[in-house]
Amino acid sequence: MLHLRPMDDGAFTRFLARAVPEYAAEKVRSGQWSPEEAQARSEREFQNLLPQGPDTPDNVLYTLHDPHEDADVGVLWYALQRTAHATTAFIYEVEVFEAYRRRGYATQAFTLLEADAAARGATRIGLHVFGHNTAARALYEKLGYHATNINMRKELS
Repeated sequence: MLHLRPMDDGAFTRFLARAVPEYAAEKVRSGQWSPEEAQARSEREFQNLLPQGPDTPDNVLYTLHDPHEDADVGVLWYALQRTAHATTAFIYEVEVFEAYRRRGYATQAFTLLEADAAARGATRIGLHVFGHNTAARALYEKLGYHATNINMRKELS
């Protein structure tokens, strides 16, 4: 069974080393950023969202740990976003490392996330998924998530 371990400073540093360039690449792939600007923009976004690192208020960062494998198999980051009518646990990152994919860890992570977020007062969970990430979209739909907004684009020649 998967465990959620609070991300310490070392794990946070490793997380940023992976997540920042991966996010930059996704933004380039989606056509939102140019390759020349992507890394710097990604670094700024992470700094703005997590100015105090893993201690940033209302942000919850976990390492996904499998005690049977004695291995960290992924990461989870969500932020609590409060409005007058709801508290949303907005998922910024859920990743199962490549070597551990297709073992049910993502589904377990979402189950643990739901309980963790509810215990922190969340009444719903939100996330963003890039349109080209069909595998993630299929997983989210299987888990009961539905689209709330869809942005579309057509490239002109």
